[in-house]
Amino acid sequence: MVERGARTLSSVVASQIATHARYGGVVPELASREHLRNIVSVVRAALAEASVTLADLDAIAVTAGPGLAGALLVGITYAKALAFARGLPLIAVNHLEGHIHAVLLREREQKGTGFSPYVTDPNTEWALAPEGDSPLTPETEPALALVVSGGHTHLYLAQPLAGSWTYTLIGRTVDDAAGEAYDKVAKLLGLGYPGGPWIDALARFGDPHAVPFSFAQIKRKVHLNGRPARTKAAKTAPIAELDPRFLFSFSGIKTAVLRYVELHGMRSEAEARAARLFPVQAGHPQHPPLSCHPERVRIEAKDESKDLRFEIPKTREDALALCPQPTLDLIASFQHAVIGDLMKKTFAAAEAHGATRLLVTGGVAANRELRERFTGEASRRGLFVGFPTPALSTDNAAMIAAAAWPRLLAGDIAPPELTADPSLALGV
Repeated sequence: MVERGARTLSSVVASQIATHARYGGVVPELASREHLRNIVSVVRAALAEASVTLADLDAIAVTAGPGLAGALLVGITYAKALAFARGLPLIAVNHLEGHIHAVLLREREQKGTGFSPYVTDPNTEWALAPEGDSPLTPETEPALALVVSGGHTHLYLAQPLAGSWTYTLIGRTVDDAAGEAYDKVAKLLGLGYPGGPWIDALARFGDPHAVPFSFAQIKRKVHLNGRPARTKAAKTAPIAELDPRFLFSFSGIKTAVLRYVELHGMRSEAEARAARLFPVQAGHPQHPPLSCHPERVRIEAKDESKDLRFEIPKTREDALALCPQPTLDLIASFQHAVIGDLMKKTFAAAEAHGATRLLVTGGVAANRELRERFTGEASRRGLFVGFPTPALSTDNAAMIAAAAWPRLLAGDIAPPELTADPSLALGV
């Protein structure tokens, strides 16, 4: 629940990590089932936490896309039914816009509580150069937004217009998202899902310059005559019309890590590490490992098809003890290269478009090294850079509600025929 787009009254998240972790990624059918199972209880919990009732609501916001069709339909169907029953307007929000408003929501909350934006600790939500105007004017100042997560790596020029926002896509990945590369490399190295927290936790113990990963500049394909390339990103963005300097590609570094592992005989070590970190119960056949965030937790999940139970009381310290120095160096080098590529293209885009403020958001924005390095480079360039709180970095409903408020004020009400759009694009 978010009040007038500027104050979070409650934020309830039903995590599906334990459901999907054993498969090393999100399974669409399971995601839809878990959405259906949890949506009513999550809404009730959010209302109770905010100490409000349905009668107190002004509108209902829902994600229209992009995303998995089944999961989107669960949310849209429930939101439409609730809005109809209560006679409330329904606001459709683009998931990517929600991520951008996760930072803007934090701005507004800080401005409303007198929070001082002049901080130097990159672990806080705001970090900026010591000189210049306060960044807490999100409704009047344009910004360059980097949305970086498991499913997206996009660059937008976000500009306020008549109390709302317009977005211009200026860069994106042509294949895999940065977060997807993290997940797959972590799985390859016998670590947990999602991969970002594991790699970030272990990277600090390795040499980031040990393995010289690099990214080649993406060039336009002359033989396509300006047509979009045949990639999974082509449906949601006119890639051929974007400046190649601001295009990302993370499939190559995944392959580079795989080749490195094979050439240096590290595969058996990774398999042994996965077996130690994520064992199945003795006496049962092997199963893709169930994993968790690298913190001391105990997770039990039930395989309904075989009636097996998996128990995982592991920590990142366990993983560190199982990673020899060459593996830690590989992890550190991978993360250093990915963040370096994100920085290079983001700051180049900021310079090309004259942006003085950066909004870095999405699940990967919770990464410790990313925040530190973006903060340092922004300070050197005299730019402001904002991050969401860690809780609002990953997917959540509060950011969707925050993005819906200016749309409500503008009268942008969803039509009755609203349905899911898995490839919904943001901006022009």
